[in-house]
Amino acid sequence: MPDGSEAAVVRVLDGIGQVTAEAWDACAGATLSSHAFLSALEDSGSATAETGWMPQHLVVENEDGRVLAAAPLYLKSHSYGEYVFDWSWAEAYENAGGRYYPKLLSAVPFTPATGRRLLVPPGAPPALADSLAAAMVRLTERLGLSSLHVIFPTESEWRRFGAAGFLLRTGQQFHWQNRGYRDFDEFLSALSSRKRKAIRKERRAAAEHGVGFSILTGADIEEKHWDAFHGFYRHTAERKWGHPYLTREFFFRLGETMAANVVLVMADAAGRFVGGALNLLAADTLYGRYWGSTEAYKFLHFEVCYYQAIDFAIEHRLERVEAGAQGPHKLQRGYLPHRTYSAHWIGNAALREAVGRYLEVERAEIETETRMLTARSPFRSTSII
Repeated sequence: MPDGSEAAVVRVLDGIGQVTAEAWDACAGATLSSHAFLSALEDSGSATAETGWMPQHLVVENEDGRVLAAAPLYLKSHSYGEYVFDWSWAEAYENAGGRYYPKLLSAVPFTPATGRRLLVPPGAPPALADSLAAAMVRLTERLGLSSLHVIFPTESEWRRFGAAGFLLRTGQQFHWQNRGYRDFDEFLSALSSRKRKAIRKERRAAAEHGVGFSILTGADIEEKHWDAFHGFYRHTAERKWGHPYLTREFFFRLGETMAANVVLVMADAAGRFVGGALNLLAADTLYGRYWGSTEAYKFLHFEVCYYQAIDFAIEHRLERVEAGAQGPHKLQRGYLPHRTYSAHWIGNAALREAVGRYLEVERAEIETETRMLTARSPFRSTSII
């Protein structure tokens, strides 16, 4: 055992079903890395070896088989569905005669949300997390892989990986912070007059088109809602990305096992559903995950994904809304830039050196962009806390 109190063994699982939900969640805790969410992805055929996401989860167990720590890991045969882009690294390495894929990835599939990747229970010795990170590297070496990537870890984990010799990368997302607003109008009052008017105009547009909205959670979400939402998701994914990652079964499993954590926004017009957004609820955060529509209504995306989420967060006194990857257009709608993190272990010395130089430049560019965007905040200067 890393703290010297007991012996331990590291085991590799080729499916989350090989560990009990109780044992995994005692380490994971959070919604997006929970046994139920990973099971929904894997059991539905969305994240499997056939789709390029072969589970290789690590668990640390004591002599009695009790899980002491865990890490979500996948053997990846591509870089789709990650939101931290390394395509140029792969191309450069393979042009030089190397083999970039498969690689090892610690992440929650298709989920660009910050969360713990070194899953240790509260109060566990720090050495346990260090040993788990070292075990991830050993597995990468044992499998003869080019690299190991940890995406969207917490900042403290990011620094821990850096101390262990990983290359460090930063990124950017846009999050909405709740400043104790009583309602949406109070949030608007914190914005500049021009931004306030623009948002009100966007929200009025939906009503003028006869579009209504409902926010569904728990038992209120019925099979018809999942059927409709899967249609929205497929339509939008095929139009934007060419391939929808998630199967119909994924959404149904999510409704069966995590209904209390699902916040589904549905838009309807003339008695039919026309669009929707799927959010996942944690203790103090609403995570915007997927959205789609089958009909074009001006500003529908902003209302379904951003304003309805803010309404829900204010009503339920949540601290923040994380609206997912990319999107500087979110800035003028009250979502400010926040850093995201990733850590990368690369075996080949030449590739590691080249990537390291690139990341130094990229980090500086991200910092500059973040400062510039923050300076363009839609909030009145007296409103910023």
